[in-house]
Parts: sequence; structure tokens; C-alpha cells
Amino acid sequence: MRYELYYWPGIPGRGEFIRLALEEAGVDYLDIGRSPAPGHGVPAISTYLDDPEASQPPFAPPFLKAGDIVVSHVANILQFLGPRLGLVPEDECRRFWVQGLQLTLCDWLGEAHDVHHPLGASLYYEEQKDEAKRRADVFLGERLSKFLGYFEQVLSRNPEGSDWLVGTSPTYADLSLFQMVAGLRYAFPRAMQRLEPTAPAVSALADRVAARPNIAAYRASKRCQPFNEQGIFRHYPELDG
Repeated sequence: MRYELYYWPGIPGRGEFIRLALEEAGVDYLDIGRSPAPGHGVPAISTYLDDPEASQPPFAPPFLKAGDIVVSHVANILQFLGPRLGLVPEDECRRFWVQGLQLTLCDWLGEAHDVHHPLGASLYYEEQKDEAKRRADVFLGERLSKFLGYFEQVLSRNPEGSDWLVGTSPTYADLSLFQMVAGLRYAFPRAMQRLEPTAPAVSALADRVAARPNIAAYRASKRCQPFNEQGIFRHYPELDG
């Protein structure tokens, strides 16, 4: 089966969490938003979202098509892909644990985004700079260390003594934790330099994921889009306390 990923081009964004899973598994997929083929690109995404005959239209990208199945939302897509790509344990209990970790990562991602857009995505950053600075102070002073500490604790309590979050091999939650760390290193380099030493296992996991052959090859390719000031993770020096 060839998977089709629908996400806006030009930014890694939330779509990157899906791409990492597909790339790690080495499966065939089509990134519709970035495809130059006729009928693809941004118009294909907009057309699908606005289709009046769609019985289950997604609210927004990312969404994934797998044959006749359409799945939306990062955590939901990864839960769908996990067993198909070998990125979750076999037993149900630990699969729910992986999904719970992914949902926590999605909460963390939302908080990171809202640092630079605390009042709303419809306003430019320049229209909410004062509020963004206040939000950054809270995020960097309280929330960032709390999330890093939580995942450090999860890694230290793996009952199998593994270096991964769940079980003895990487899951989609490990890939997503890597993307969170990479994005935060880009957006808040000073804060992460200060706080990462308090979460050495999290840092080591991120570096270990980056070194995995399929992930390393993907990140070195033109398929991988760099972080920039249009995406979720944005580097504004004045917010990096």
C-alpha cells in the first residue's frame, strides 16, 4: 500500500511527526502537498478539505490516506500506522501507553506553538509580541522543564531497562520525542542548553534517533524541510530566555 500524506508544504510542522514514522519504516509514501504532479500540491489539499461530498472530511491537515481509509490528527494517524509499520509493541496495554505518551507530546507541541502565537494564529507575531514574551517566560520558566522531566522519568522507569520509552525498540513516540527536542533546540537554543543537562536520557534518545540510518538519510535529503519562522517551532531571540 502506498500511503498519501496531506500537509502544507514549506514547513515541517505537524506533518513531520508522520513523515518520521514513514521514513523510519522505509515504506513508500507520497507527500501530496509537496508533489509537483498534476492534481497534487496545495490545491489538492484544499480541494479535499472543501469537498462537499466527503462524508468524513478532516478539519485540517495533517491527514493520511491509506486506500479507502482517511485518518486525521497526528496522534490518531500514528496510532493507525504504529502496528502497520512495526512502531508499537505487540501487546495492547503497552500500545495504549505509547499512545498516551504521544498525546502528551501533542500537548507539549501545542504549548510550544502558543509561545509565539498566544492570542491566536490569525494574528501576526508582531501583533502579539508583548503577550508572546509573557508566554515565553512561563513556558521556559515552568512548562519546558516539567515536560523534559516527565519524559526523563518515563525513560528511567522502563521496566525492561531499555533506552527507549516503551519496550526494547523505538516506537512512534520515540520519534516524536526526537522531533520535539530538535524543534526546541532550534526555537530556544539558550533555554535548551540550560535545561537539557537536567534530562540527559531525553537528550541521548533524541541523538540516538537522529543517528538511525533511515532517519539520518531522510534528514540529509531534500525531502526534509528545515525549521523556519513560518512553522510551529520558531526562533525569535527575544523569546529565548
